Amino acid sequence: MSVPEYFELENGDRMPRVGFGTWQTSEDVLEKAVDAALNAGYRHFDSARAYENEKGLGRALSRWIGDNEEKRKQLFIVTKLPPGGNRPDVVDEYFSGSLSDLGLSYIDMYLMHTPFSFEHIPGDLHPKNPDGSMKVDLTTDIVSTWKEMLKLKESGRVKHLGVSNVNEEQLKRLTAIAKPECLQVEVHILCQQAPLLEAAKRLGIPVVAYSPLGSRALADLLASKTGRVFPNQLELPAVQKIAQKYSRTPAQVLLRYLLQHGVAVIPKSTDPTRIKQNISVWDFELSESEMKELRALDRGEAGRICDFGFFGGVEKHPEFPFKNRT
Repeated sequence: MSVPEYFELENGDRMPRVGFGTWQTSEDVLEKAVDAALNAGYRHFDSARAYENEKGLGRALSRWIGDNEEKRKQLFIVTKLPPGGNRPDVVDEYFSGSLSDLGLSYIDMYLMHTPFSFEHIPGDLHPKNPDGSMKVDLTTDIVSTWKEMLKLKESGRVKHLGVSNVNEEQLKRLTAIAKPECLQVEVHILCQQAPLLEAAKRLGIPVVAYSPLGSRALADLLASKTGRVFPNQLELPAVQKIAQKYSRTPAQVLLRYLLQHGVAVIPKSTDPTRIKQNISVWDFELSESEMKELRALDRGEAGRICDFGFFGGVEKHPEFPFKNRT
């Protein structure tokens, strides 16, 4: 099955289907990892204000670009409006902060990071109450925020707009205002999100899978706090068997499955060897029977890792996207 290496966006821009994730990485470590990723051929980099490491990404990108505007055009840089910015009156403030820290004159794709919102407290992207729960803003309106984000595109500082972590109803509601050009959600073999992906396909919205390898660091953290069991996807027998057949790493098999499934992927690693391996997925192909075998591993909602349980109190927000969580 031939898989295009890019999503063609509406104005002819191309978003590479293999990008580089930057969550849960300190600035200094990220800066070195991005150097390795650029050398390995990555041109799509995914960031977020909430990750609090945009300056590290920006330094690495600035070194690579230098004063060559043509090199900047080769890149596809994504960042996100944080939960504390889900209010029309502060969208520009948060965006400008990202633009400055990244050292860029424009962003290729700007996403609404979550549909739920935190209180806007300058200097604190993750505001908490004394009991450790999040300071949640229950009054926010994602439609109003989306309309304000559209102004960023009109200004020329953003080329494309998208959303992340929304459910099907929210996606359709925002599409009624203006169609997002990207949907970024958790997708991996244990949480394949078939109904949501089908809805995005019907709407003509490209999907980018975050945590495509199962986000082991987050899974281990949540397991220690909740007792939930998160299988290591790299060690699943079906994945191991296929990896051995093709002389590939389990990670390459998981990424290739998602690419053939029609979605883009943004794996994260800080190891130069793995960074290179994760983008080297274009010269082999899974058979239909292998795709079917991996498709059968889907656990639906039970396979979700990032249910935002680490943000106590967000489930009370009227726009919390996972209604089955209590």
